[in-house]
Amino acid sequence: MKNEAMIGTRLPRALVKELERIERVEQADRSTTVRKLLAVAIQDWKLAQASKEYGGGLISLARAAREAGVSLWEMQTYLRDHKVPVQYDQEELQHDLDVIDAL
Repeated sequence: MKNEAMIGTRLPRALVKELERIERVEQADRSTTVRKLLAVAIQDWKLAQASKEYGGGLISLARAAREAGVSLWEMQTYLRDHKVPVQYDQEELQHDLDVIDAL
């Protein structure tokens, strides 16, 4: 219980009805259902935020993946699926070619 905190919030009735529907389908109690949905929403937000920063040239692909908590492959797939342009310039290409040449 030390790794958990209680959070209370008011929700619109329409959202509560949707939550109740999910509870019935998932056969889960309210706390479990809210935790699962919130975890998915947070992961989605992290991916969207990291891809926004990557697409804006603010962070590297590796950092975007790290901040989103996914592998490089998963981040690349997400970026491709969401049509985020690749941030790879001539300087980076030259660096990669130099590394390959050194091998």
